[in-house]
Amino acid sequence: MKISIVIPVFNESKTLEESLKRVLSAPLPKEITDKEIVIVDDFSTDGTRDILKKISDKNEISGLRVIYHDRNIGKGGALRDGFKEATGDIIIIQDSDLEYDPKEYSNLLGPILDSRADVVFGSRFLGGPHRVLLFWHFMGNKFLTFLSNFLNNINLTDMETCYKIFKRDVIKDINFKSNRFGFEPEFTAKIAKKHVRIYEVPISYSGRDYSEGKKINWKDGIAAIFHIFRFRFFD
Repeated sequence: MKISIVIPVFNESKTLEESLKRVLSAPLPKEITDKEIVIVDDFSTDGTRDILKKISDKNEISGLRVIYHDRNIGKGGALRDGFKEATGDIIIIQDSDLEYDPKEYSNLLGPILDSRADVVFGSRFLGGPHRVLLFWHFMGNKFLTFLSNFLNNINLTDMETCYKIFKRDVIKDINFKSNRFGFEPEFTAKIAKKHVRIYEVPISYSGRDYSEGKKINWKDGIAAIFHIFRFRFFD
């Protein structure tokens, strides 16, 4: 089987190279015989593009493709374009900020490879080691997950997680519309409507604070509430 690792990037010059090294060195199950990496740069302005061009010009990474946006759209827009380019049987969403560890790919892929699941969420709240950060971020995540669960009739513990792994066929007929962080509730609602098999796997989490470049803020939390209702009832 082939996997596609889709990486949305925006102003991650400090972490991009190390993140890519971790993705390349991540162990994979024996069932995975091929992989590709699709990086979508969402119009970075901090030197990230120069790093990507140097990496792609060297042509040393097999299966690497880089897409450059000509304007900033948002994470959801970057993922949407990345999915269009993905050719693997399974797609993995990977952030480039070092918060999530690619060493966990094997565990995350397990329920799909042994035919138990069509979609896997990596949960930061199922017992894996994690950095202690802000209480209100934690409560915000729990509330948004609760609201999404209540309206979609599912029982996730971490709807807002980056790690979403899924068979490419699952999304082939889904039209994603969110440009920013509304992608998370949109993906969850549309996957729930399809009644596919969803699993959660515990993951570690090395979260960042705002001084370290974290981008999501309270406005995105308010928007997420809107998106949870929008994609449950009106899309």
